Amino acid sequence: MTLCHIFVYICEFKTKTMEQSKKYLLSEKDIPTAWFNIIPSMPVKPRPMLNPATHKPLTVEDLYPLFSEEASRQELNFTDSWIEIPEQVRDLYKIWRPTPLVRARGLEKMLDTTAKIYFKNESVSPVGSHKLNSAIPQAYYCKKQGVTNVTTETGAGQWGAALSLASRMFGLELAVYMVKISYNQKPYRRSIMQTYGAEVIASPSMSTKAGRKIITEHPNYQGSLGTAISEAVELAVSTPNCKYALGSVLNHVALHQTVIGLEAEKQMEMAGDYPDIVIGCFGGGSNFSGIAFPFLRHNLSGERSTEFIAAEPASCPKLTRGVFSYDFGDEAGYTPLIPMLSLGHNFSPANIHAGGLRYHGAGSVVSQLKNDGLIDAVDIPQLESFEAATLFAKSEGIIPAPESAHAIAAAIREARKAKEAGTSPVILFNLSGHGLIDMTAYDRFLAGDLANYEVPDNEITDNTRDLEKL
Repeated sequence: MTLCHIFVYICEFKTKTMEQSKKYLLSEKDIPTAWFNIIPSMPVKPRPMLNPATHKPLTVEDLYPLFSEEASRQELNFTDSWIEIPEQVRDLYKIWRPTPLVRARGLEKMLDTTAKIYFKNESVSPVGSHKLNSAIPQAYYCKKQGVTNVTTETGAGQWGAALSLASRMFGLELAVYMVKISYNQKPYRRSIMQTYGAEVIASPSMSTKAGRKIITEHPNYQGSLGTAISEAVELAVSTPNCKYALGSVLNHVALHQTVIGLEAEKQMEMAGDYPDIVIGCFGGGSNFSGIAFPFLRHNLSGERSTEFIAAEPASCPKLTRGVFSYDFGDEAGYTPLIPMLSLGHNFSPANIHAGGLRYHGAGSVVSQLKNDGLIDAVDIPQLESFEAATLFAKSEGIIPAPESAHAIAAAIREARKAKEAGTSPVILFNLSGHGLIDMTAYDRFLAGDLANYEVPDNEITDNTRDLEKL
């Protein structure tokens, strides 16, 4: 083979490799300058959150003891479709944004599908997930207000890691209540938070009234996001100059995450495609809202007819089997009453490895959209999610977080449907995080030690029976 032949071979190989998983990249100037607030566009607005003491609609001032004042205003903003991103927040976004949009040709080939599959790769952030999109503005608003201490909860540790870094960026002290099962299953996520300077407490703990009550009644309880939220809220309201920050569920968190979908819109245009189906995994709604809401606004205006699918675990099926009612966002009943699709705030999810999806309820906006038939939801068994994750890793080279694997599984379902029907839909999903710190879960899956778990109907009925009284 001559040198010329070798050169041609190398060029052809590089071209094929680039074509297999083609990336659509933006520049810093393409980072959105405003977040998109979907509420003004909704045909039916979410019902108001209620003050748990008075049962009257929540006011912005009611939220001030808990959240930063700007986060409180954003939470109850039902009028402004676009909310400006502060310049300092946007500058910090530039550390990793814009994130790549990737055509998953390797996965398409492995599935032998007629569909086109794209994914937005949020795993490239410094903490390996999309959570930093909201952690930075929440920490910024606290610092700007003169707050010195912040509390939060975390399920799998992605949000805790993100807020730990954001708090360090703005010189805030942070205490993280980490769901006990994840605290033990995911020690390296705990180490990441501690490396950034956060204090990490396994929840339930003996450090709060809520935690002590739960431990006394259930000594071996492995925790839930509802419990961890109760502890973080209790510490925030009882500590001087301290605020609470939340990683999902509420409107201002979903708002911050819309940078994902706004970038993806531009990138899909670069690719010459528009999604027929948009998919995100679902715990409380942050990454699903982030990828879906910017595209959904075109459905609401009548311009498009995209399908939106939220992929949740079968062991925590609030969207597919929950009750639409007012409920607390935490187990102890400290939070406002939220109109949500819920399994009941006392629901104890199975100890699956997708810890970030083990939350009892959905945010009020997503719940209303689901109730109105504007989005769909599917529940994914744990084994199917890990089968999809390993298939994705083999075809695209990225090991996804167990949470993100649910979105991949839903995308694979749709791609297989397309092959059977002979259609060619464009599928876009959000790869919300990588799984390089979740290898214990993969070890158990590869060893055959994981199992599926489906919630019995009677458990949901028993747990939601009293919601109407709230």
